[in-house]
Amino acid sequence: MKQRAYFLLLSVLVGASAQAEWVLDSEHSAISFVSTKAINVAEVHKFTELSGGVDEDGQVTLSISLASVDSGIVLRDERMREMLFETDKFSLATVSAKVDTARLDKLEPGESMRTAIEGSISLHGETRTIPIDLLITRAGDHQLLVASEKPVVVNAPQFRLSEGVERLREVAGLPSISTAVPVTFILTFSRD
Repeated sequence: MKQRAYFLLLSVLVGASAQAEWVLDSEHSAISFVSTKAINVAEVHKFTELSGGVDEDGQVTLSISLASVDSGIVLRDERMREMLFETDKFSLATVSAKVDTARLDKLEPGESMRTAIEGSISLHGETRTIPIDLLITRAGDHQLLVASEKPVVVNAPQFRLSEGVERLREVAGLPSISTAVPVTFILTFSRD
């Protein structure tokens, strides 16, 4: 409960200070990832608490509450929070990037554009730059849909998550858990 209150306070502070031109609509946004265990058993998980926006200069910020991980199994969620993400020390993952707001503003409702960006991902005390291919659609005068055109692969060793993956493998009695994790997203942004 304390982490949720912290996340909500941080969301309000980030939103107020950034003066976002576009604000993330978390109710209509989703970030999902796929874990693969025992070589060929894949399972889909998601995060349920997101916040962020795009400011007038095109600076994108996205915050993901790692405590909101949802695998559909309560015990597995607890293990991921404690053993993998260590949410007591690392409560958030953040993504920042820059987009061309002039191109966004030229989109008419119903039009889409493809663009490649460099996303700076901060997770578990490490920050890495990862290429991200986006499909951006102007859904209306005051709404943008931003989707991953292809999965973003997050490699656990780059973010010091290998030990956590190994702890999860051991406690679950599995022969393997992949350290390469495909992540997909669809984000809805709105403005007044």
